[in-house]
Amino acid sequence: MVYRAIGIMSGSSLDGLDIAFAEFQENAGKWGYEIKNAACYEYGADWIEKLKKATSLSAKEYQLLHAAYGHYIGEQINKFIQDNNLQYQVALISSHGHTTFHYPEQKMTAQLGDGSAIAAETQLPVVTDLRSMDLALGGQGAPIVPIGEKFLLGDYQYFLNLGGIANISFNVDHYTAFDICAANRVLNMLANETGKEYDAGGEMARAGKINEALFQNLNALGYYKQPFPKSLANEFGTEIVYPLIRNSGCEMRDVLRTYVEHIVFQIKNSISSSQLPVTDSRLLATGGGVFNTFLMERLKDQLKDINVEVIIPDEDLSKFKEALIMAFMGVLRWRQEYNVLSSVTGAARDSIGGALWIGQEA
Repeated sequence: MVYRAIGIMSGSSLDGLDIAFAEFQENAGKWGYEIKNAACYEYGADWIEKLKKATSLSAKEYQLLHAAYGHYIGEQINKFIQDNNLQYQVALISSHGHTTFHYPEQKMTAQLGDGSAIAAETQLPVVTDLRSMDLALGGQGAPIVPIGEKFLLGDYQYFLNLGGIANISFNVDHYTAFDICAANRVLNMLANETGKEYDAGGEMARAGKINEALFQNLNALGYYKQPFPKSLANEFGTEIVYPLIRNSGCEMRDVLRTYVEHIVFQIKNSISSSQLPVTDSRLLATGGGVFNTFLMERLKDQLKDINVEVIIPDEDLSKFKEALIMAFMGVLRWRQEYNVLSSVTGAARDSIGGALWIGQEA
């Protein structure tokens, strides 16, 4: 069976809307894939501001933004289809949306991007709200990409995503995953203070020195002592980590250097403290962070100490793995098959997550 679907992802780093069109082949329970087309449509300054302020809106204004952002996503998908001459080739759209609120202890999560608006704009079937069922079952609702890693990319022992939040999956003995720490969102916020969108190649960080006091204070944050399954809301980076850094009084390049080291330390610690075998293992690293040359140099150097080799795939998979897996999760939802793993999230059972919106008359 062949499925052709578009996956949509908007990460906490706010760099833009990731869109991937992929073809999935299923044969006797074995899955293969090919990314046919992919692009990141950068947000304009107005959308960045709207998404940043979403959590401070009134209920009415939030719902209005939810609808408007859904129509915006639909318009961008139509543009993507037009740009790549994909008319009549796309059978399904699966949109993660943009996470605003995430409170697993209260069984609640929210992602902007009304599915009915996307379906109305594109006139295609749309799957949204991929996390809520897992939270209702007592899970963290995150990470959810391990289902795709398991069925599409299963030749690695570890999968690391370096997005706004860094998360890791363990394909050792049994499948587990959790959020590690805030990553690109904090690095980008710091770079913004110098007038730059991000620290290209990590060159500002490379020129800095580690501030030991700040390094220790970051590593002492309570989240790192929690057992998995566990997940992070965006506020961990913006409201806890960022103020701690800015109150340190360090120079910007030293702050960036220290935070890069903090990310690397937490990744290494997550692997080495997992009590899972790590001898001669391979880690597939994806997400925007893999283009931070200095960060990847430090990560490769540190993980070499525990016999873990870091692999960076081709550019499409590096940039669009999450969008690819959103498309795959939508296909599984369409097939009414489990698309969220309870071994990862801690839910009472595996679940079929996602609301389905039909965009065209029967």
